[in-house]
Amino acid sequence: MATCHCPEPAQCHHRPLLSAADGYPKLHDRPKPAPGTVLAEVAAILCLTGPMVGAGILFYMRSLVSMVFLGRLGQLPLAGGSLALGFANITGYSVLSGLAGGMDPVCGQAFGAGRTDLLGTALSRTTLLLLAASVPIGMLWAAMHRVLVSTGQDPDIAATAYAYILCCLPDLAVQCFLHPIRIYLRAQSVTLPLTYGAAAALLLHVPINFLLVNVLGLGIRGVALGGAWTNLNFLLFLVAYVYFRGMYGGAHDDDSAKKGGAPEAPPAEEEGAAEWWSLVRLCVHSCMSVCLEWWWYEIMVLLCGVLIDPKAAVAAMGVLIQTTSLIYIFPHSLGCAVSTRVGHELGAGRPERARQVARVGLGLGAALGLVACAFAVSVRGVWARMFTADEAILKLAAAALPLLGLAELGNCPQTAGCGVLRGSARPEKAARINVSAFYGVGMPVALALAFWPLGLDFRGMWGGMLAAQLVCAGLMLRAVLGTDWAEQAKRARQLTGGRGDGFDVGGIVDEDKRSHAEAAKAEVGNTLFMVADCV
Repeated sequence: MATCHCPEPAQCHHRPLLSAADGYPKLHDRPKPAPGTVLAEVAAILCLTGPMVGAGILFYMRSLVSMVFLGRLGQLPLAGGSLALGFANITGYSVLSGLAGGMDPVCGQAFGAGRTDLLGTALSRTTLLLLAASVPIGMLWAAMHRVLVSTGQDPDIAATAYAYILCCLPDLAVQCFLHPIRIYLRAQSVTLPLTYGAAAALLLHVPINFLLVNVLGLGIRGVALGGAWTNLNFLLFLVAYVYFRGMYGGAHDDDSAKKGGAPEAPPAEEEGAAEWWSLVRLCVHSCMSVCLEWWWYEIMVLLCGVLIDPKAAVAAMGVLIQTTSLIYIFPHSLGCAVSTRVGHELGAGRPERARQVARVGLGLGAALGLVACAFAVSVRGVWARMFTADEAILKLAAAALPLLGLAELGNCPQTAGCGVLRGSARPEKAARINVSAFYGVGMPVALALAFWPLGLDFRGMWGGMLAAQLVCAGLMLRAVLGTDWAEQAKRARQLTGGRGDGFDVGGIVDEDKRSHAEAAKAEVGNTLFMVADCV
């Protein structure tokens, strides 16, 4: 709008060049999406997903930095470090990540029900469970050298890998605290600090590695210790955030006293044992669901070693695994957000809203699958050149990338569906689906296509991946759409220790019970309106 410079503004007859229409609302006056609508649910899920995607990409970059430092040390440290990381992923990190997922439905549903006191209990119990699980994992890592040599690995590579994994033992302890606190924050719709913490840890990661590797001359041990140190920095940032924000401790007890007088009596010994068993059961089933899929990729890498050109096949598979790991950040973050939202709605006794969250999540997963497929197909001729110049590897990667993209059409929605099952405390169903899809269908198809009778070699392996992901997506879709959401709301009431006050047969919780949880969501709600304004 032009500015008028007349000395008598009251008598000015100039008209603005662009006059606002009377019926056109200002930006802050535009109607916000009503709670419970599809648009509001899309905004809520994306608001949770965005910061987790940022944190995932930052930690992906952290792993790339570690690989760069390994590569600069030479071929043997790179081979040994890669072997150690593969061994650590299969035997340790996948197990801890899967076990920690068991607290996801407990925290999400407890927060939705207003039982924020249960979040701290789930956090401490899951941390103890992970620490107990890390003891046999650490013992296995300590015996890694003998395991590798007995399986025919090169002695020099085995010794180098052993030196690396021994220095990863501190990181194993850090992960026992890091996984639960991330879920603890996400269950309360607090995800932005995850991105800030990951960014701060990444900024320190390069100087830490330079100090340990170049200045102190620790070599491959310095790279391993640098990764553990970076994860420790991330953990300390999150712990400081929880402490200074007052998100753990006696605040919940005080709030309960204000609302209903005396706080609830501590549970009986039998009741405490039942709660422990319920958490352990969820953690074990979640671990099975995660590990069964994670291990399938590692089995594919091993099978590549018996193809026609094993060196090129294993190298190409490594490039493609890095690619699918990068893509997986997006559906994994979406699945975590969907799990949190489903848990909130079931805990709050709103089964119809939980149904809507599930359907919106599946829709977003399908849309994400289309984007991932288009990306993989469009970069098939150039993507592998960022990793290698070997023509044999480039040819194999270019042939498999379209199959990888098609597999993402199933992987993205099935990952969102897995989040639905996790948020509704049904990880055992996700584990059964993974067994059926990956080992009942994917493995036989991969063997038949790669070796006999078709003999498609490397492309056949990824044909098996495509079959597994499509079947998994179909089974997951069937499980989610066939869910009895009223029954799941009742199960959520049992999981969060409901006594029946304010909760009818349809699963409706008294609003007064949830007021402190809803107050904690207010900040997130403001962010949702900002997202909606930008749409």
